[in-house]
Amino acid sequence: MVRRNDQRRAALVDAAIEVLAREGARGLTFRAVDGEAAVPAGTASNYFANRDDLLTQAGARVYERLQPDEATLARRRTAGRDREAYAELMREVVGRVAAFRTGYLALLELRLEATRRPELRKVLTERVRADVDANVAYHEGSGLPGDAVAVKLLMLTLNWLIVEQLTLPDVFTEAEREQLVRAAVERIVVPDLP
Repeated sequence: MVRRNDQRRAALVDAAIEVLAREGARGLTFRAVDGEAAVPAGTASNYFANRDDLLTQAGARVYERLQPDEATLARRRTAGRDREAYAELMREVVGRVAAFRTGYLALLELRLEATRRPELRKVLTERVRADVDANVAYHEGSGLPGDAVAVKLLMLTLNWLIVEQLTLPDVFTEAEREQLVRAAVERIVVPDLP
């Protein structure tokens, strides 16, 4: 029987994210999650039907934790509507995602694992598609320049910049990353014509 203490479940899923980032998908065991969460042995197995359930919930939790807070959303609503404002938005996104290093690394592990697990692939595909759609909808409602293709191209471009920053942080300096974000916006986002 699967237990229903939501706080304990969240702590276990957060522990799974840490294990995934540090040990990879092969290191994700109920025992490793119990140890990371500092709970008695066997606790995780009481909360998750199986390892696939744990993997799936870890993927959903990463996306949940990557969402901007209300203060960030309020700031975005009052920001400008030009390419400079767009570049600032992209810098904020890159910074927020990079700040949750273990979450993003766990997500990369989950993506690799999804190539071998159809159910996980299905869940991640739905979640990423929803994320793309939400970003396009935000963009279309924001009045920022560019179109849906620009949003998708920026997502793809900046995702790889984040991978570089988290896995090989010395490839680009902070100043170079800033310059690359600005250049991506300037080259991908075509200003709206009057």
